[in-house]
Amino acid sequence: MSHTYHQLIAKELGIRTEQVAATAGLLAEGGTVPFIARYRKEATGLLDEVAITAIRDRLEQLAELDKRREAILASLEERDLLTPELRAKVEAARSLTELEDIYLPYRPKRRTRATIAREKGLEPLADALLAQDGGGKVEALAVKFVSAEKDVASVEDALAGARDIIAERVAEDKTARERMRGLYRTKATLGSTVAKGKEEEGAKFRDYFEWSEPLDKAPSHRLLAMFRGENEGVLKLAVTPPEAEAEQALARQFVSGRGPASEQVSLAVKDGFKRLLAPSMENEMRTELKKRADEEAIRVFVSNLRELLLAPPLGQKRVLAIDPGFRTGCKVVVLDAQGKLLDDTVIYPTLGEGRKQEEAGRVLRDLCQKHKLDAIAIGNGTASRETETFVRGLGLPQTVMMVDEAGASIYSASDVAREEFPQKDVTVRGAVSIGRRLMDPLAELVKIDPKSIGVGQYQHDVDQPALRRSLDDTVMSCVNGVGVEVNTASKELLTYVSGLGPTLAKNIVEYRNENGAFTSRAELKKVKRLGPKAFEQSAGFLRVRGAKNPLDASAVHPESYPIVQQMAKDAGCSVADLMTDPKRRAGIDLKRYVTDKVGLPTLEDILEELAKPGRDPRAAFEAFAFDESVHDIKDLKVGMKLPGIVTNVTKFGAFVDLGVHQDGLVHVSQLADHFVKDPGDVVKVRQKVHVTVMEVDIPRKRIALSMKANPSAPPQRGGGAPAHREDPKPAKKEGGGNWFTNALRGKKK
Repeated sequence: MSHTYHQLIAKELGIRTEQVAATAGLLAEGGTVPFIARYRKEATGLLDEVAITAIRDRLEQLAELDKRREAILASLEERDLLTPELRAKVEAARSLTELEDIYLPYRPKRRTRATIAREKGLEPLADALLAQDGGGKVEALAVKFVSAEKDVASVEDALAGARDIIAERVAEDKTARERMRGLYRTKATLGSTVAKGKEEEGAKFRDYFEWSEPLDKAPSHRLLAMFRGENEGVLKLAVTPPEAEAEQALARQFVSGRGPASEQVSLAVKDGFKRLLAPSMENEMRTELKKRADEEAIRVFVSNLRELLLAPPLGQKRVLAIDPGFRTGCKVVVLDAQGKLLDDTVIYPTLGEGRKQEEAGRVLRDLCQKHKLDAIAIGNGTASRETETFVRGLGLPQTVMMVDEAGASIYSASDVAREEFPQKDVTVRGAVSIGRRLMDPLAELVKIDPKSIGVGQYQHDVDQPALRRSLDDTVMSCVNGVGVEVNTASKELLTYVSGLGPTLAKNIVEYRNENGAFTSRAELKKVKRLGPKAFEQSAGFLRVRGAKNPLDASAVHPESYPIVQQMAKDAGCSVADLMTDPKRRAGIDLKRYVTDKVGLPTLEDILEELAKPGRDPRAAFEAFAFDESVHDIKDLKVGMKLPGIVTNVTKFGAFVDLGVHQDGLVHVSQLADHFVKDPGDVVKVRQKVHVTVMEVDIPRKRIALSMKANPSAPPQRGGGAPAHREDPKPAKKEGGGNWFTNALRGKKK
């Protein structure tokens, strides 16, 4: 990649060119984002994962730009159209849009009205009209081009053909297109209407049957809803520009004077805008809108997924997990501290009274006593609150926790689950997943397609490759940020470790199964196909608990072991002593160990890691319980103040689980007493909150909640002025409706 691109990226990101160049070099050598951010701080100038990812993505975009540039140059050269001036323009283009604008007049195209006019020899007439010289009559110019042989029957035919040529030039002019883009982006209106005869079929899109708002104001969730309605044939969308202003802007560029020739040019400009340029700009704006909506939806999804993956783990505890059910009973499994399945059965605590409940209670007590269990995990699906009430009523000493089971059914039917539990029913596998999620959400959730976890916003409508890339980046970031115990990690978890991937992850598990637990990081080099580069990228993120070298259980990279050993030698102690004695660490002068490759940032990381080797960065686990007085939506009353857990965060608010099988919505206007632009700034997925019930719509299964101290007060900006409320409803819509009925998107469990 050229130095020019490094300068361009540096300017865009507000960093130094040397930082971009160093990062580009490390990426080219096969470095992963987590590895570069953690272990190459001196080289990148302390760039974090966000900046490194941005550099990587921009480098790839520019590589695609160069690929397209080469294809365009080849096409122009092949058709003998490439002049030195045109080549210079193509090579100077710094965006795909600019490049395509330059190429547009030369692009091979189907026969157009302008093409036909050129075939009739009318281009000189178009040039003459565009010159707009003097005030002579245009008929005198046009009559020379009347020719029966060329199918130009009259002066008007000649002028019409010349106008077609001018119209196409207007539509393909680079400057004109740039001006129209700016006008559309700032002043166009986005509108939606219902397709004829689709009123009943498309009732779920009724908020958008008559809808319009400024193009640049539409938020991502509304855009994606609208595009979905169009894809389903329910809605018709239109981008409407300020037509008069657009034509005036084009006239200022192309029309000079007031003579007959200028009148012809003016007619051509209007035709070029309406027939050619406006449709082209509408397509561009729709593409831009979709991209903008996709990027925002992906950003929200990624933010939610990160919070979910990094949710506090219970840790290595013995757990009894229950997948609740009514008629089919509750599936019960027992897991050891490593998540291994020890026992499974079925109980019927919610089916009738008497003997079945007594039997269910006896089974649970026996399992808890037999396996000396530490906690009980209950999935939050059907019959969850009834099952929870029953279990709590047994008076067992174990901690009882509700666990979000979104995606557990996906896992239970997956190849991963079948491979691990080939002899077990899908219901048993689902219960295992619930229990393991309580123990370690990250380790379990990596086995499930993130799109099935339920924390996204229109995730099936956005650019799927872009979504997959962002989700994979997020999962990899979380996995490597926490670190992975190599002797207990699943193949799926190891897959996301920097430098590994599916093949090496599988080989590590096979080596472990054949040779027993790894005794050191160095032993990883014996794994089939795990070469020096993979070892360099992965070793620092893999933990070997109980290894002879205590550094193997830390985030200190093996390449830095000699530094730590020298520190210990200088302190007159062992490495283990250095890790356990704060006074010895306090006496270390890091400047003594600075080299041309290792600077203070890395040395400070090493010292911090020695103090807390292998520390889990996730928050400490806290037990949570729903209000015992509510189990169903019918139990909710306006004004109730209840505890809940945030299950999803969107641009228009946050969904909260109250334990009634139906999430409620805290609209963005009800998240705080102050104005909130981004709900993600106030709440996170899995956050424990207290809410006030504002409205309950039982027939539609919708619950409106508030987190404000005074729910009835309007949100305030910093100076006390009323804030604008960003409702996820149309800005202009017939039929009325309040924010609750229009915005609420309750998530059914």
